[in-house]
Amino acid sequence: MKTIFALCCMLLSSSPIYSWGFYAHRLINFQAVFLLPPEMLVFFKHHIRYLQDHAVDPDRRRYILPQEAARHYIDLDHYGPPYDSLPRNFRKAQTRYTLDSLQAHGIVPWWLQVMQQRLTKAFREKQTALILRLAADLGHYLGDAHVPLHACSNYDGQFTNQRGIHALWESALPELFAEEEWILLTPRANYLPDPSAFFWNTVFESAAAVDTVLSEERAASALFPQSFKYAYRERNGVTARQFSIPFLTAYHRGMNDMTERRLRTSIHAVASAWYTAWLNAGQPDLSALIENGDSTGRSSVEWLNKEWIREASQERKQ
Repeated sequence: MKTIFALCCMLLSSSPIYSWGFYAHRLINFQAVFLLPPEMLVFFKHHIRYLQDHAVDPDRRRYILPQEAARHYIDLDHYGPPYDSLPRNFRKAQTRYTLDSLQAHGIVPWWLQVMQQRLTKAFREKQTALILRLAADLGHYLGDAHVPLHACSNYDGQFTNQRGIHALWESALPELFAEEEWILLTPRANYLPDPSAFFWNTVFESAAAVDTVLSEERAASALFPQSFKYAYRERNGVTARQFSIPFLTAYHRGMNDMTERRLRTSIHAVASAWYTAWLNAGQPDLSALIENGDSTGRSSVEWLNKEWIREASQERKQ
């Protein structure tokens, strides 16, 4: 029974989906909004343009703040496998390793815990501007954690003579296929009982996929001479040399649609992290942040939220 909530989303939606890379980060935050319960949707949909446009702020800060880059990745191959002895808590990690060493090899799973706590606090204190900024940023970092090449030191194939694979995996594939061919429908947001464990499992899954990302690129490249691997196509209004569509298709299929699956998982993870922060903050009335005592509007949201909870319960039983 998804009819009522789906209709609610259709009625509330009026913004088109824009064009990892900037495109994918904006898409993740946009799509995540519609997985939220109505009590959150009424606020997040009102600010969806902000969440979408500011999904790329952390990447922009990388050129300003020296400490920013480490928040986007972790070189798990520096620590293992196995990873049993790797501290999941940031303070314990700083005790075992120096902060400089941690920064050098990335801190994304630890930083996600910090962001989750900050967003929860912002919800509890009903700080509208801070909620939006932290939610947009958290969506970015959690999206990065789903990218295999953000979980290893060979982040752009520089150690395996595969330079350019980072943009190939996280930008070229989504920009070509996501809007018209990929299925990005996901279950509604769910509560994360242990966000820290969730974030760590996410980067472990990403690390486990690195070999496939690299090996399937080599396999696809072996099938295409340089003259067929690349083609001149228009991108953002500029005609430039890019990966050819046949090559991108072969690579995508060789990975068994991995990029599509990780993008879909990212959307659900971001919505769930937002939802968890809101629940842990005591479910504050977000409609009060955009309304002026509209009791009719609030009662409608309460009814929709009951339907959302009922349908979510049915989904879990299926």
